[in-house]
Parts: sequence; C-alpha cells; structure tokens
Amino acid sequence: MSDPYRITISWAEMRVRLVGARNYWICTASPAGVPHAMPVWGVWVGERLWFSTGAGTTKARNLAANPRVSVHLESATELVSVTGVAEQVPAAARPSEVDAAYAAKYALPRTGEPATIVIGASPVFAVRPTRALGWYEAAFEESMTRWRFPAEGEPVAERATYPDDPV
Repeated sequence: MSDPYRITISWAEMRVRLVGARNYWICTASPAGVPHAMPVWGVWVGERLWFSTGAGTTKARNLAANPRVSVHLESATELVSVTGVAEQVPAAARPSEVDAAYAAKYALPRTGEPATIVIGASPVFAVRPTRALGWYEAAFEESMTRWRFPAEGEPVAERATYPDDPV
C-alpha cells in the first residue's frame, strides 16, 4: 500500500529515541506567559514522559498554573518535539515500571547508586502527549512528520509541511 503522505518516520522510531534519551528539555510558561525551559531526567513509559522536580521550582509553579508543556530532546539534527499536558501523579497511582525504568537508566553522580524518580517530597509529573513533530536533518523535507494522539489507540502520523507549524 502506498503512503500518500510519504511518511518516512514511524512512531516506533520516535519512541525508541524518547526511551533512550538521557535528558529532556521541559518548556513551561508562567501565568504571565513568560517561557521557561530546563533539562530534566525522565523516563518514557506507557506513552508518557515521567519526571520530577522540586515543589518550589519554577517548573512546578508554572505547571500548577498551566499544565501545557513542550518537551524536546537535545538533538536538532534528529528532532523529537512533543507537546502535551503534564499532570502531577501521586505515588499510589504511579506504575511500578516508572520507578524501575528510572533506577535502571540513572545513577547518582556521587555514589553510582541507582537514582530514584522522587527525591524527598518532589512531585512527579506525567506528560500526556497531544502532538509531536520529528525529522532528520539529512532528509529534512522528506522526513518531517507530525503525530496527533487520540484519546485511545496509537498515535496517528500526518505529513508535516513546515517546521514552524504549531506542533
């Protein structure tokens, strides 16, 4: 079956990059609309990005006022950009796979011990994606792909036309 949109990047490829990333750039906005971008450690589990941040941080305050976020990986040559909604998740509602993935992925810099997603009373957030955009710089026009995330089921790929289209 031919692909009328020439989609060249599958969501499975994007998922591999999201799972394998070490750092995720979380972009939030203050109630006044002031943007704030900071890298965090996190894990991609169950089609969600899970991360924690201190309760008094700018990220946490921004998310309390406006849960919409943009998440980017560090590469612009193999772009992955996800927009979505962040929700604070209590420990009792957090899947055990999140803690296991975090401990397997990160070690504490000073001791080498496995890291935990929660330090003290830090809130844990899960980002539910609503849209995503990806491309490979070497094949920019051919590879630019956008996904939307229906309430149920797999992400739906759409051919993207301009990189500055809203994700």
